[in-house]
Amino acid sequence: MSEDNSVRLSKRMTELGLCSRREADEFIEQGLVKVDGVVVNVLGSRVRPEQQIELTAAAAREQAERVTLLLHKPLGFVSGPAERPGEQPAWLLVKPDTRSASDRSGVVFLKKHQQKLAPAGRLDVDASGLLVLTQDGRIARKLMAGEVEQEYLVWLAAPASAEQLAALGKGVQVDDETLSAVRVSRQSDRQLCFVLRQQQRRHIQRMCAAVGVQIERLHRIRIGRVRLGELAQGQWRYFLENEKF
Repeated sequence: MSEDNSVRLSKRMTELGLCSRREADEFIEQGLVKVDGVVVNVLGSRVRPEQQIELTAAAAREQAERVTLLLHKPLGFVSGPAERPGEQPAWLLVKPDTRSASDRSGVVFLKKHQQKLAPAGRLDVDASGLLVLTQDGRIARKLMAGEVEQEYLVWLAAPASAEQLAALGKGVQVDDETLSAVRVSRQSDRQLCFVLRQQQRRHIQRMCAAVGVQIERLHRIRIGRVRLGELAQGQWRYFLENEKF
């Protein structure tokens, strides 16, 4: 914050939960943001904490039209943009013929629903399960803030010992970084359940490797209060209005 106690308007909008930083810049450029009742359309504008910021009705309508999808990501797809030759981003699976028959949203599929879909949190290329793809920066920000639980089932090459399970439950030190879980429990001889909030790169894989546990398969089944449920691999559905993470 500067000496006059002001911050960038886009940053303040994000802090207030009005939208994501990227969306804030879009709305400002389009003249869809008011500060103390006056439209501000200059990027880089600054505001003080006591000033009132609001989105215009047009911005609110635009936000309401932005969709969020739940996808059952198979192995081999990257959750975000392809960064290496041969990589396939998960959003390529979002098309009419892969929409789940269990979708009860009643939303009419439009081509624009395939555009600007961002993953709200990563799911590694060698992991499968529930992935949230959204056009709504508010949802992306909430899920990436580390406040929402994520639940994984982990299949092992060999049973984990009681000592290894205890070490995972306490958290481990990897490359000067502490990696921990909200909860680690045994489901069967060769299956563990991890519940995370703050998630780092290859979080579970690195935790298990640190205590000598070899993973065969990693599968996310829940994000917050939303479960993968009956969504088949490679299929997707719209996030329902009455659902909450």
